Amino acid sequence: MEDEIKATGFIKHNNYELVEYDDKKVVLKVKLTDNTSNPYGMAHGGLIFGLGDTAMGMLFSKKEQNVVTVDSNINFLRPGVGEYLICESEMVKDGKQIALAKANIYNNDKKLVATMSANYYYIK
Repeated sequence: MEDEIKATGFIKHNNYELVEYDDKKVVLKVKLTDNTSNPYGMAHGGLIFGLGDTAMGMLFSKKEQNVVTVDSNINFLRPGVGEYLICESEMVKDGKQIALAKANIYNNDKKLVATMSANYYYIK
């Protein structure tokens, strides 16, 4: 499964690197380049959102259950600048029908760039 996740189109296209992967925590990393930047030279908000969304979604891949996103939220706290961004995601609550996950995105100086959360609904 990990090889399949690594080769997925969106992950591959955005050069997300899998750092840590288990059923409680997923850590992804992305190198910042000209291709990941907005016109102001900082990480594009869509890249940051995609990083968090992907890391949180991967929390469910080992559960062998399908989920759909009910809602998601991001708070941009500072510009995404530096060599890379790293996202740490974890499950907050794993209920019978609804699960809540969170993600924190940091720059290479370990400064918090954004926080995210999302609710997921288990499809039976």
